Amino acid sequence: MPQLIHFLLLPGFSAMGFISAVEPLRVANRFKGPSYQWRVLSLDGGAVQASNGMSINADGALGEGEAGGVLLIVAGFEPLACYGPRLQQVLRRLEHEGVILGGIDTGPVVLAEAGLLDGYRATLHWEALEAFKERYPRLQVTQELFEIDRRRITCAGGTASIDLMLDLIAQAHGSELAVQVSEQFVLGRIRPRQDHQRMQIASRYGISNKKLVKVIGEMQGNIEQPLNTQVLADAVQVTRRQLERLFRLHLDDTPSGFYLRLRLDKARQLLHQTDMSVLEVAVACGFESASYFTRCYRARYQRCPREDRLARAI
Repeated sequence: MPQLIHFLLLPGFSAMGFISAVEPLRVANRFKGPSYQWRVLSLDGGAVQASNGMSINADGALGEGEAGGVLLIVAGFEPLACYGPRLQQVLRRLEHEGVILGGIDTGPVVLAEAGLLDGYRATLHWEALEAFKERYPRLQVTQELFEIDRRRITCAGGTASIDLMLDLIAQAHGSELAVQVSEQFVLGRIRPRQDHQRMQIASRYGISNKKLVKVIGEMQGNIEQPLNTQVLADAVQVTRRQLERLFRLHLDDTPSGFYLRLRLDKARQLLHQTDMSVLEVAVACGFESASYFTRCYRARYQRCPREDRLARAI
């Protein structure tokens, strides 16, 4: 019997994440069919509009016979906008009935809100990662392209959905079929789950100096409690002046200025994606006072934190 996969599309879902998950199944059936069946679900059985404005017709409503299969929730910028008691109840019932549950892009947020990711590894789109960790601090969150942990499947979305499906196809039908499917999409290689969601530091900033790459990595890993420039210099065995010279030469910035921009970028993500107070965001990003945080934020984004949050909500 072909494996049945249900896709629950929430309003504003990622079309890329959804299509990238469905197409590998279609191609797998072409070479070894019928291996998969899929159904598109919505909360009410009606069509669902993606974040790009396209609408997808649903085959049915959530709660209509998903037992024994797989349910993958596909969401977008506001995964909890339609979350409520009924959705939570149905998801918990499906879990009790043995349905394998998963999420694509920000779909894992819905599972976490329902308490269905406790004790499982999980990942999601990198842009929502920091807000997710703040909201669910006890969960085991990774930055992988996808995670398959027993009866939970989570994926960063975008083209990572292809990698997830290729891995599932390889597990069920062998690596040869997975390679055949990947070649149909003109992929240079099948990415393992451990691959980076974002471009690595060297590529993202156009730098090749190993010491500079390491220092930026240290900065990214220490946002809430920032390291001073001397500690960063010691970490790569250079003097403070040498480190400042590296930043000026390769990034046209100072170490402290670059570090501040990283912290403000994270702060903006938290303001846009969580209901944390301005003070809570300031503390999470290493600022000792809300007033200093506000001054820095306004200088970078031309709005104070509250104004920027309101502007995003409109």
